[in-house]
Amino acid sequence: MTNTTIRDLVVGLFVAVGMVAIAYMSFSLGGLSYAGPGGLQIFATFNEIGGLNKRAPVVIGGVKVGQVTRIALDDEYYARIEMDLDARLNLPDDSSAAILTRGLLGNQFISIEPGASEDLLEPGAEISLTEDAVIMERLIGRVISNLGGDGS
Repeated sequence: MTNTTIRDLVVGLFVAVGMVAIAYMSFSLGGLSYAGPGGLQIFATFNEIGGLNKRAPVVIGGVKVGQVTRIALDDEYYARIEMDLDARLNLPDDSSAAILTRGLLGNQFISIEPGASEDLLEPGAEISLTEDAVIMERLIGRVISNLGGDGS
């Protein structure tokens, strides 16, 4: 083999490894990386979901245990979220769900805080204790209006 053939082979391998790395990062950052077992469909209803998207992660204690599979309006115009969680979870029926944001301007996700009840959530059950997303624009507007509230 000549030096140019070896060099071409090394460059080709380098390009192939680079393309595989880019494809992996694209899927991971795009939210397609969850390959957990799933199988436990749980619902939660929120007044305000902010920028929560389909396939947003669902975490317990910072560990991803599922993802948002559906976002829809219920009959009373509240946001009804369907989550697909790991079927091996034994969540108490008094668990709570909150929509949080990663960092100041990061993506939103759902955090579940397990309760203390001995009764467990069954597939298709509803988490009744929910905390809405914080909308930064509204929060900043309230701060500004409170600072200038007395006219001085």
